[in-house]
Amino acid sequence: MIWIGPAGNSDRFYEQGHKRTLEAPAWLSEMGLTAMEYSCGHGVSISEGTARAIGNEARDQGIRMSIHAPYYINCATQDAQKREKTIGYLVSSARAIDWMGGDRVVFHIGSPGKQKRDQAISSCHATIVEARRQMVDQGLSHIHLCPETMGRISQIGTLDEVLSVCGLDDSFIPALDFGHLHTIDLGALNSTDDFRRILDQMIDALGMDRVRHFHAHFSRIEFTPKGEKMHRRFCDTQYGPDFAHLAPLIVEYGLQPIIICESKGTQADDARMIRQLLIESGASI
Repeated sequence: MIWIGPAGNSDRFYEQGHKRTLEAPAWLSEMGLTAMEYSCGHGVSISEGTARAIGNEARDQGIRMSIHAPYYINCATQDAQKREKTIGYLVSSARAIDWMGGDRVVFHIGSPGKQKRDQAISSCHATIVEARRQMVDQGLSHIHLCPETMGRISQIGTLDEVLSVCGLDDSFIPALDFGHLHTIDLGALNSTDDFRRILDQMIDALGMDRVRHFHAHFSRIEFTPKGEKMHRRFCDTQYGPDFAHLAPLIVEYGLQPIIICESKGTQADDARMIRQLLIESGASI
């Protein structure tokens, strides 16, 4: 199965009078969607009771939940206290998504700061492995950490770097943000062959069994020479990438990812467009 849904609640959700994420699963299900990514970008503050209530509603409505860990995580930090906080954010995100009945924590790896990049990546590896160890110790071994590709070279998160993290533990799942991958090379994803190269590189590194159920973020994106500027909507066709180039490859390769749409304000409606493009490409959804 291919799971499709938005990151957070779209503008139309609130315009229709909805106020709580607890109401989102039924709303998404009515749209034919099957996934949602809950954001803890500014901190993991959700209570266990609220998380379990959302999870129960999501299960009843056939919505698969994932979570985005705090944006300020930096696995590269060499400051001992900041490193422990980063590990804590990952573990608490894992606990929150477990309450929701999901099993994926998407996270930004971090930034090198003043370190040499290879040294920073080595620090990231050690921090993420330790976070995984603590998750296992706390009964969260079934939760997958999903490092995300990033849209600025100042951040750690090139495709090679994400794949290197995923090589550390079989439980790690790559989170490919195709908007970020488009941006990092200043507009690199413009054809089906461009997307094919990304998928083939991932398969070569991790094998098809690991890649089949990868995590994806998708939106059109505006960028500058420094990288990502902002997410855009599918109707903003002057910006790439275009999901129509990726849809037939998902079918051709027999992939079954979770696809999260991050369009600015229209993420649920654009997620429904992703669903339609996949159906037109021959996917059984």
